[in-house]
Amino acid sequence: MGVITKITKQVKNLERYNLFIDGKYAFSVDEAILAKFQLRKGLEVEELKISEVQYEDDVKKAFNKAIQYLSYRMRTEKEIHDHLAEGDLEDGIIPEVLHKLKEIKYINDLEFAHAFVGTQINTSDKGPSWIRGELMKKGVSQQYIEEALSSFTVENQVDKAVVLTEKLLRKYKKDSQRIAKQKIEQNLLRKGYSGSVMKIVWETVETDRDSDEQWDAIYHQGLKAHRKLSTKYEGYEYEQKMKQALYRKGFSMEIIGRLLEELKESEE
Repeated sequence: MGVITKITKQVKNLERYNLFIDGKYAFSVDEAILAKFQLRKGLEVEELKISEVQYEDDVKKAFNKAIQYLSYRMRTEKEIHDHLAEGDLEDGIIPEVLHKLKEIKYINDLEFAHAFVGTQINTSDKGPSWIRGELMKKGVSQQYIEEALSSFTVENQVDKAVVLTEKLLRKYKKDSQRIAKQKIEQNLLRKGYSGSVMKIVWETVETDRDSDEQWDAIYHQGLKAHRKLSTKYEGYEYEQKMKQALYRKGFSMEIIGRLLEELKESEE
């Protein structure tokens, strides 16, 4: 049992108050907690009452921390839980805070999933599998994820994948068609597009190169291989090593032979 002998407002946080019991500083509380428990000077408080007040104040502090965390962007329930769990909170506080946030509709994982999917569709080149993985990391349920992803139609996926593929075809123009296609498929896979979408993409995008483009690609790769191999090998062994290197890079033996003839003539 003790008596509240003084209550003072904190200087740095005007929403918190310092309580003094029997002339000594005891603890601080939020203004809302002060009002809820009708704490005032001269009030007798028991240990049990003090514990209850402090617990409620811890809930309030955790709630305020969650609100601050939410002020930057929408969060999932798991994200808020993990953020609060970084602090040393008493058991039961985090579930209570999450419950309060749900009551006032500050947490809604389904709305979060829809917003996240919409943002990725409108601002990124990511596919559904990548989006699904990110939402799973954030703790969104499978049901909510699939419901949100229903807005990402196959037609939309193909449109985005086609744009990305055309961009990558320009990036990999110095590779053989086969290697360029492999690199593009790996890129599309990492970004979350399925094999069925890739199939439609290849049926849509013009991938055939004219003879000049094919020659530019093998000439680029051939010079790189030549600089590396010509210092180690010569004659028949050099030719075989060049053929092996360029064949692995996806070029036909016909165009490899043409390149070797040109390199040979240039050195004569």
